[in-house]
Amino acid sequence: MLSRVAERLFWSARYLERVENIARLVSVYDEVLFDLPRDVKVSWYNLIEINGCVEEFGAIYKDQGEKNVMRFLLAKEDNPGSLLSSLLMVKENIRTTRDVVPEEMWELINELCQYAKNNIQQGINRSNRHAYLNAIIESCQKINGLLADTMSRDESWSFNVMGRYTERADMCTRILDSAVIISVNALPEEKVVLDQAIWSKVLKSQSGYLTCQRTMKTGIDSVVACQFLLGDQNFPRSLRFCLRQIKTASTYLPRYEAVAESAEALRAKTYEVESEDDINLSLSEYLNDIQLALIDLQCQIRETWFDFKHGEAA
Repeated sequence: MLSRVAERLFWSARYLERVENIARLVSVYDEVLFDLPRDVKVSWYNLIEINGCVEEFGAIYKDQGEKNVMRFLLAKEDNPGSLLSSLLMVKENIRTTRDVVPEEMWELINELCQYAKNNIQQGINRSNRHAYLNAIIESCQKINGLLADTMSRDESWSFNVMGRYTERADMCTRILDSAVIISVNALPEEKVVLDQAIWSKVLKSQSGYLTCQRTMKTGIDSVVACQFLLGDQNFPRSLRFCLRQIKTASTYLPRYEAVAESAEALRAKTYEVESEDDINLSLSEYLNDIQLALIDLQCQIRETWFDFKHGEAA
């Protein structure tokens, strides 16, 4: 496989996963703010911090209110991490790799791009936001279902899997980190109410609420949610599961040893959450370290398979 094709497959999967994650994050945050008492203040600007876009946002907007946050995260095409920008990158990467993906994918991507762009105002305005975001999520899942059922398990599939789960692992840590920071910074009189609302929504943002209850066999709280999303070996959106998928996918490719070793080392780097006392700034630092390690892992993937002269095989 040509290295440029491999790289575009990797990034198309990352960007598609990013689109779904942005939609999930905004949707569940909307629910959190709706459920909280009016006297408990949680800012929409937290979403900018979660996505690591503080400087980029500040260069465009002075007001940190809901509308500007939604415009930046959903609609701003010159924000490379926005929903529309990510969708356009998926479309461009698939356009140039159409011969190695199912032919129906091109049609589905075009339909999703058209829907997202034509109805973007529904996402910015609160009244129809839930329906708009759900439609985006369902379309992303439809595309991933198509790939799962029709794509050969060859090199193309391996790069697709590595891209998807690298992005998913990154967003898992960001969502957990945001909940940890809100909990740590909460006033004593707000903490109980916030914890009750936030941790169930964190799990729902990952479609893991019922699965967590069934797996952990207990009620949902901060400890249970962190244990499940960090360490469950079978849930497809847990950090441990994502890292295992990256490692496994890499082993089907040449020169995989260094990437597989790095993914396994990252999977072995655990943070034990045994009680509420462990939901602290040390956990936030651990999650930030994981995000930095994922950046290093992505660089290692690039150096192993993508940094070749034009036309050379990955």
